[in-house]
Amino acid sequence: MNAPAFDGTVSPRMSKYRWVICALLFIAIGINYIDRQMIGILKSTLQADLQWTEIEYAQIVFWFQCFYAVGFLTFGRVIDKVGVRIGYAVAFTIWTIASIGHGLIHTVTQFAIARSVLGFGESGSFPSSLKAVSEWFPQKERAQAVGIFNAGTAMGPIITPLLVPAITLAWGWRAAFISIGIVTAVWLIAWLAMYRRPEQHPKVNAEELAYIRSSDAAVSAAPAANISWFKLLTFKETWAYALGKFLTDPIWWLYLFWLPDFLGKAYGLDLKSFGPPLVAIYILADIGSVMGGWSSSAQMKSGRSANASRKTTMLICAFLVTPIVAAQFVDNLWAAVGIIGLAAASHQAWSANLMTLPSDLFPKQAVASVIGIGGTAGAIGGMLMTTYNGYILELFKSYQPIFIVAGSAYLVAIVVIHSLTPKLARVAEERILKSH
Repeated sequence: MNAPAFDGTVSPRMSKYRWVICALLFIAIGINYIDRQMIGILKSTLQADLQWTEIEYAQIVFWFQCFYAVGFLTFGRVIDKVGVRIGYAVAFTIWTIASIGHGLIHTVTQFAIARSVLGFGESGSFPSSLKAVSEWFPQKERAQAVGIFNAGTAMGPIITPLLVPAITLAWGWRAAFISIGIVTAVWLIAWLAMYRRPEQHPKVNAEELAYIRSSDAAVSAAPAANISWFKLLTFKETWAYALGKFLTDPIWWLYLFWLPDFLGKAYGLDLKSFGPPLVAIYILADIGSVMGGWSSSAQMKSGRSANASRKTTMLICAFLVTPIVAAQFVDNLWAAVGIIGLAAASHQAWSANLMTLPSDLFPKQAVASVIGIGGTAGAIGGMLMTTYNGYILELFKSYQPIFIVAGSAYLVAIVVIHSLTPKLARVAEERILKSH
């Protein structure tokens, strides 16, 4: 399909299929986080049945993150080579099979293996989603689109504490894993039926295609195979994204895998009662994700640069996270929920902007690989913090040292990002390919 030049106005005749794709990505991320959060929701139940310690629990999460890190690099590369449609389908199939496999195990080691395979499969989600956004949205809408699909990282945890305890109490924890795995396979069918590149999609008209391509000065046809990871690692822009992920991704892992445990120990909640507080926290996180993406996109549409828009939003988020350092000392449950919910919302708003940086900074054929590098860095950070969490809780029985890290990581990260990319200037394709 040959698109006419975009004249700066939005035609009423323009199709809007890009938002259908965004909705499909949102659902997939939600499914991903249902599967991911189930271990946190069922921690006490599994701990009683499989008899693991806090350190063993941390080790299970560690191996999930280890294989997630390996998978991020693998899928980032695969998606750049084979495309989003096939790459995401492969990743989704692996994690669905692994999810079902959780319900078939009988030992801690078997559970750790199933969790590791799940981590490998789930790692394909964000490289696929962010690559899809770079294909389907102009730069000024990308943060908004990322904010919407990234809201699935909170929507999944909203559904999980309502659905999974009900299944577990009725039929057991094995049935919870198996049933979720079977139901989510429906998404794979929808994905294969609905996803194509914009220029190949019959539901995208010429006006929408021109709008999508309006921010591309030139779309290169250079193959991703010409760009190595080692070459990408020589750019400070890659490190800005990777270190941002390294410092802040572990905080979201903290909420997913330890928040139910914190609420149980601090306020006496259990499988039947921690649903409403968790739902409230993740509703706030969902709002934060959408608002964070909307904020920088709105600033850009009003004329501010991507650099100013992204970093202003991220700096505000970094400050709004800091009250979580006091969460350990709050006696009232709902006051603690408010503090943690604000931190979770700020994280999601932060992430909606952080995750647009690869498409802001790099040409399209390198985006998924850069995302893969950043995701690996985030998973490594998560592995380190997971180990830290396990030993802190086993030895000191307190979340305070953990919340101190959670409250300060974003301020450190924004300083690092700004130092490495003070102008958020795009890397010229020639620089990437020049010394290959």
